[in-house]
Amino acid sequence: MTSRLFPALLVLALSGCASTDHVALHEETLEQLKSSELSILNKMNYLELQISNQTDYIESLEYEVIELQSALEQSRSVFNEQLDDISEKSAQPPVVVTQAPTPVHGVVLGSVERVQFDALNATFDARVDTGAATSSVNAADIEQFERNGKRWVRFHIADDDGNVVQNEQDEPAWVEAPVVRMAKIRQSSSEEAERRFVIEMWVRLGDLHEKAQFTLADRSQMSHPVLLGREFIRDIAVVDVSKQYIHTESKQK
Repeated sequence: MTSRLFPALLVLALSGCASTDHVALHEETLEQLKSSELSILNKMNYLELQISNQTDYIESLEYEVIELQSALEQSRSVFNEQLDDISEKSAQPPVVVTQAPTPVHGVVLGSVERVQFDALNATFDARVDTGAATSSVNAADIEQFERNGKRWVRFHIADDDGNVVQNEQDEPAWVEAPVVRMAKIRQSSSEEAERRFVIEMWVRLGDLHEKAQFTLADRSQMSHPVLLGREFIRDIAVVDVSKQYIHTESKQK
């Protein structure tokens, strides 16, 4: 009887060992799979972080490109305005007076004079230019509005140093004037003409006190904040380009 039970017990013991080994192998396999899955997830997270960093870097480069393009366009605009100013001046040579003829009012102007607008208690350097048709002033913060059914504008005027003129309360002084017409200014960099406001203001130069039309323009890059053109000079004065500040003293530096 004992001899018969022994083989059976041996087989049963071996089966138990095999079952235990199988469970252990299964658990080891699961651990390896979990480890592999965790490694893959870590790599995916790392790659996603790398992609996010690269995306942020690309966006920063795109922003820098936009800023550089804006700076380039601004530089081109300044260059084109200066080029237009030179071309406008060379289109009709200035009147050079050696022995100036006597104009209607007997006035001879220098190439640069000081002027004052009735609307502001301030004086400005003005370039007297026979090559330009319309006078212009360095206007900033231009706002359009309606008054009594007519189109008006309000604006600030920048002085010789590019600073907005202040009023008695040390605040930017507004100048208001009705719009006389719109002037078309064509830049060499664009096929479309730019439209600018033209207004009338009383201006004083020495003993001259005249009402003249002025184009509102950005003259911050020009040498003088005010330009007096032919429409102001005509029938009033002649220009001696060899002299400056004939009727006014130059600005004290």
